[in-house]
Amino acid sequence: MEGRETRFGVSNSAMFASSTTLPSTGSVDSFHDSYTALGGGMLIFNMLLGEVAPGGVGAGLYGMLILAVITVFVAGLMVGRTPEYLGKKIGAREIKLASLYFLVTPILVLVGTAVAMATETGRSAMLNSGPHGFSEILYAYTSASNNNGSAFAGVSVNTEFHNTTLGLCMAFGRFLPIILVLALAGSLAQQAPVPASAGTLPTHRPQFVGLIVGVTVILVALTFLPALALGPIAEGLF
Repeated sequence: MEGRETRFGVSNSAMFASSTTLPSTGSVDSFHDSYTALGGGMLIFNMLLGEVAPGGVGAGLYGMLILAVITVFVAGLMVGRTPEYLGKKIGAREIKLASLYFLVTPILVLVGTAVAMATETGRSAMLNSGPHGFSEILYAYTSASNNNGSAFAGVSVNTEFHNTTLGLCMAFGRFLPIILVLALAGSLAQQAPVPASAGTLPTHRPQFVGLIVGVTVILVALTFLPALALGPIAEGLF
């Protein structure tokens, strides 16, 4: 019964946990460390999506716009046309800025987790050993880098090592994306509007919704699946 919230029950606790990890609220009504392995893994995956479903506080909108730019670029490659979005061409400069934006979080999460797991000081914060302990560390750096603020509650990160590394993840994870998205906005603002043509990809139809969902899930899965496989997936399946 450790960490179980008996007042709200399983379904309400799970709903609250999903509602707090998809955006950047960070509040909890039950300990995420006490969830099943795959349940806890789903909470990590929610944050790894980048706070775009339904959207983080103050960051969800431009995160979704970055994914829209990447989706338009991928669609343009598939049909052999110069990608356009909202009347502006998505060229080399724009896609480089969008790619750098997307890469900030994986670098912070994966490098931070790797450094913590490679040092005795970092591993000493784990309450559990094995895959569950790895999930605790992965959750901590995912939460900090994505500006969420929730924790697995089993990990003891109030040490000089974790206070420093998690603090750096918070700083870089918040300000670097802002700088890159402002640079992208400036690049698009300098362009003259491009009239829509027969080859312009419509961005207001279910087809584009499906494309952006697919690109989001595929990008996150390809980036973080190995880390998730070492933690919650390994614990849940084996």
